[in-house]
Amino acid sequence: MKLSQRLDLVQPDRPAGAQATPHGDGPALLPSDPLAEFKDQARSALFEKLEKRSLDPSLTEEQLRASVTAELQRLMAAGDTPLTAEERERIAGEITRDLVGHGPIERFLDDQEVTEIMVNGTGEIFIERSGRLEATESHFSSEEHLRHVIERIVARVGRRIDESSPMVDARLPDGSRVNAIIPPLAIDGPSLTIRKFSADPYRVEDLVRFETMTIEVAALLKAAVHGKLNLLVTGGTGTGKTTLLNVLSSFIPPTERVVTIEDAAELQLPLRNLVRLESRPPNIEGRGRVAIRDLVRNALRMRPDRIVVGEVRGAEALDMLQAMNTGHEGSMSTLHANSPRDALSRLETMVLMAGLEIPMNAVRDYISSALTLIAHLSRMRDGTRRITHITEIVGMEGDVVTMQDIFKFRHDGLDDAGRVKGRLEATGIRPKFSEHLTDRGIALPAEMFIRAAEPGNRQ
Repeated sequence: MKLSQRLDLVQPDRPAGAQATPHGDGPALLPSDPLAEFKDQARSALFEKLEKRSLDPSLTEEQLRASVTAELQRLMAAGDTPLTAEERERIAGEITRDLVGHGPIERFLDDQEVTEIMVNGTGEIFIERSGRLEATESHFSSEEHLRHVIERIVARVGRRIDESSPMVDARLPDGSRVNAIIPPLAIDGPSLTIRKFSADPYRVEDLVRFETMTIEVAALLKAAVHGKLNLLVTGGTGTGKTTLLNVLSSFIPPTERVVTIEDAAELQLPLRNLVRLESRPPNIEGRGRVAIRDLVRNALRMRPDRIVVGEVRGAEALDMLQAMNTGHEGSMSTLHANSPRDALSRLETMVLMAGLEIPMNAVRDYISSALTLIAHLSRMRDGTRRITHITEIVGMEGDVVTMQDIFKFRHDGLDDAGRVKGRLEATGIRPKFSEHLTDRGIALPAEMFIRAAEPGNRQ
């Protein structure tokens, strides 16, 4: 059967007309505002009067907006600044957004093209768009204003941030990840970082269209998930590990029971028999912490077919490997690493963090028997994210874990627009796990693994 016929493992299922894209134009710059002084005065007065109410979790957003609007109308009526009806409406909307919403970053949160927002104190706000950082002309009016927005964000998820607990990880209702740190730890004022996640998650056809992967690699990964191979997604910060894990998890058959475990719930899986677990930090007294490792152990008692860990970063690596080695085939996770080989070294270190006196040779043997496949992502110079390695864990030779690249990204320099040229190509090696997939009724075409000709030898 031809390769084009065998690649029906990956079929676009996005509704007609719906299209996700990571690209877009730069942010519009805010014009100077002649009414800035009046708005600052009104905002300060409202902060002083309504700050406690705005942090009250029992009040709905509609109730808060009504309170802000009523008080603002009173201030504008009592003021001596001449305002037109249009100016009154615009000022009311902006100040209400500042008090009830997220202030000057609100428009970036609403912008689907922006993937990350970085607030460096009150003076500067940077955003990431299409993989590149951009400075904006937006800023917070004061440190009090920025602290107010941070406190509102963390209060929504039952957290607090103050001088006794000056840093926090939280998430917005849409799943976006939030990190905030304030003085005395942040020397130049509060810092806020928000990594956004699309309300409409990327699917496999999107990643193929973005050239993050090829159709052949997409087919291989889908076959690996259906064949219940244990997978590890690796890469540096911001390379798209969670996005790829989300795509891989969407390949899981709906008949299976899946337990996901994360620090902050980000995975969006269209599964019916799904249990989502989220870790919990300690409270202000230092109690009540529930770590990822605790949740992995608990998940083993929940009769999962698969366990999906958002990221392993500590002693939970041992429990994850134990799950993979004790019948929970097809489990997946992500890990920060610079290369597939580096990922194995980090796993060794994490297993030793569990505090057990395990010989290094035994640790490596445990890793090689648990893991089958590594998908490694890199962020290119032009800001694009690409899978650069599809690597198989073959076994042990002496005290070394042996690996082989099935697909590898070949760099061909830069084009005239500064974009990275290259392609993820087969290395010519047929993976050993293809026999396992064949036993499960999943046949991979031999031509999928044929090595591409060198550029100078292509016809």
